[in-house]
Amino acid sequence: LDTMKTYFLCLSVLLAQKKFIYHYKNMRWAKGRHETYLCFVVKRRVGPNSLSFDFGHLRNRSGCHVELLFLRLLEAGALYSVGLCYSVTWFCSWSPCSDCSYRLAQFLSQTPNLRLRIYVSRLYFCDPEDSSAREGLRMLQRAGVQITVMNYEDYFYCWQTFVACRQRVFKAWDGLHQNSVQLARKLNDILQLFISHIANNKQTNRV
Repeated sequence: LDTMKTYFLCLSVLLAQKKFIYHYKNMRWAKGRHETYLCFVVKRRVGPNSLSFDFGHLRNRSGCHVELLFLRLLEAGALYSVGLCYSVTWFCSWSPCSDCSYRLAQFLSQTPNLRLRIYVSRLYFCDPEDSSAREGLRMLQRAGVQITVMNYEDYFYCWQTFVACRQRVFKAWDGLHQNSVQLARKLNDILQLFISHIANNKQTNRV
């Protein structure tokens, strides 16, 4: 993997309209969509009253999951340097798998100057209640990551920021809102177990 080549490529190329819609469409059964796309915004504070920005997109390459590819860019110094405070936002076509969630949580525990927020179009292997992917999302929440399901406003932002839209207005597909609401409820149920666990522990400690 040529990390710096990947870095300059992901910053210089906008997504094609059809590719964005195909990979980010929030349908319940997303057959054939085996790749994960990750659009990102990196904000770094370079002075008391000034920020600098990077943005771009990545997809799985050479058997490397896109979340880990982003970490490689950070570790190579392409998007990150020690001593600055960072706010990173991802817009992912799939939520992270359990292994990527573990690696992300581990990285964030060693990088206190970086905050991460993840917006997801679809939930990856989260149907079974005992799935490792669900526990991975809860692990990320424990690590301080904010995880949210994308809604119309998020798709509109991505369309304007990461897509070669050529001034074409983003048009919602049939079912976008309903699917977003259903997925948000499922994600809330998944993460609520962690919140309930904290509440129960607090209640026990009071006794």
